[in-house]
Amino acid sequence: MKVVDHCLVTDDLSEVLFVCDLEKCKGACCVEGESGAPLTDEEISVLEDIVHYVKPYMTEQGIREIEQNGVFDYDVTGSYATPLVNGCECAFTNFTDGIAWCAIEKAWADGKISFQKPVSCHLYPIRLSSLRSGDAINYHKWNICKPALKKGKMLDIPLYKFLKEKFIAEFE
Repeated sequence: MKVVDHCLVTDDLSEVLFVCDLEKCKGACCVEGESGAPLTDEEISVLEDIVHYVKPYMTEQGIREIEQNGVFDYDVTGSYATPLVNGCECAFTNFTDGIAWCAIEKAWADGKISFQKPVSCHLYPIRLSSLRSGDAINYHKWNICKPALKKGKMLDIPLYKFLKEKFIAEFE
């Protein structure tokens, strides 16, 4: 762990070799887990404003979930998270050619909205946390990312290089 401007930064950023391999994992991070993606107060506000632009990219079940329960839910710790469909995939998931994609990001790519997707998704497998003494940047190790670890090792790309543009976009 290193401390950078009152932020604890995991050594995994430079030690873990990682490149997403969607052809292998099929976007499993959008469909597996105990809860949806973490959300901030600001992201919830944005999602409430743009959800009508995102709905055309969502599944019928995702739309129904959002219409019945709103654009956020709570995880097991009581923190905000994206809602899930039947306790599985994120309500904002879009399935194309057997791969789970973010419906929010698809709307962004088509120029419908200016918000790309929640920071927790944008920086995954990195998770940001707030601590009393500052913030923390941690690597979320998960078995579903084994293909990304293999591809990262094959290409010799550390996590910080894989996420470089995303970090710059989030922290500039």
